Amino acid sequence: MALKDVTRENFEAVIALELAPSQRDYVADNLYSLAEASFHPTYRPRVIYCDGEVVGFLMYESFEHDGGPPAYNIFRLMVDRHHQGRGIGYRAMQCVLDEIRAQGPFERIAICYVPTNQVARAFYASLGFQETGLSEATGEVIAEIRG
Repeated sequence: MALKDVTRENFEAVIALELAPSQRDYVADNLYSLAEASFHPTYRPRVIYCDGEVVGFLMYESFEHDGGPPAYNIFRLMVDRHHQGRGIGYRAMQCVLDEIRAQGPFERIAICYVPTNQVARAFYASLGFQETGLSEATGEVIAEIRG
């Protein structure tokens, strides 16, 4: 399992990744995410590789405020529908959490999900995220790991 940058060589594979039809309302399209990242220098799009194959995509951002340590938001995670059920999402989240922690002290790592998505709630809790409230802007649950 590895996280790598999006490159000219893997771009087509990243945008060809598919979600199951029942998951499409939960995650933005990868092409949209890559376009969005091109306008936000703090966004980090990452390709999920398993056994040398592109199997998923995730994106996070980092930002600093008030001179303290950085905070992070993980706001995209998807595993291609043909590769789900193999623990790839869990291992990819462990990789991104390790990648963030390797950058030094942090204030928090946050993630959001739709309140009715019980699978996401259990998944993120298993990684150590604790719910802290609801986003006023989106109505999504906010869960965090504090640094």
